Amino acid sequence: MNAVLETIERAVDELLGRASGPMHLRLFLQPIVASVLAVRAGLRDARNGEPPFLWAFFTDRASRHRLVKSAWKDIGTAFLVGVTVDAIYQAIELRAFHLVQALLVAVVLAVLPYSLLRGPVTRVARLAGLDAVPDAGPDAGPNA
Repeated sequence: MNAVLETIERAVDELLGRASGPMHLRLFLQPIVASVLAVRAGLRDARNGEPPFLWAFFTDRASRHRLVKSAWKDIGTAFLVGVTVDAIYQAIELRAFHLVQALLVAVVLAVLPYSLLRGPVTRVARLAGLDAVPDAGPDAGPNA
């Protein structure tokens, strides 16, 4: 039991050490990039008449696979960059590689901000009138 507690304590210390260690600027840049991607996706959802992301994910089981695929298309590269940058940090600072820590950091810095912002951006865009504009059709003139 002591070994497990020591491992957890070491992992927490190493995770917290990222805030002041080398490459700490990424702790700001990665969530900003994820947020920009979330805003783009949320605006796209509003234009396409899609429901807010997390709401649809948790309430519409049939759409879940499509939503995950859409989110991974948007955030996948940022996630992989997050894992890679954390692996570089671990090699420089810790002289080791802990996969679970790298995945956790990438999720917190990329997936979490994206997931939390995409739906509210969709709602705000709809309130601002940026949602889907009805298509006038091919027979409508230039002033339709």
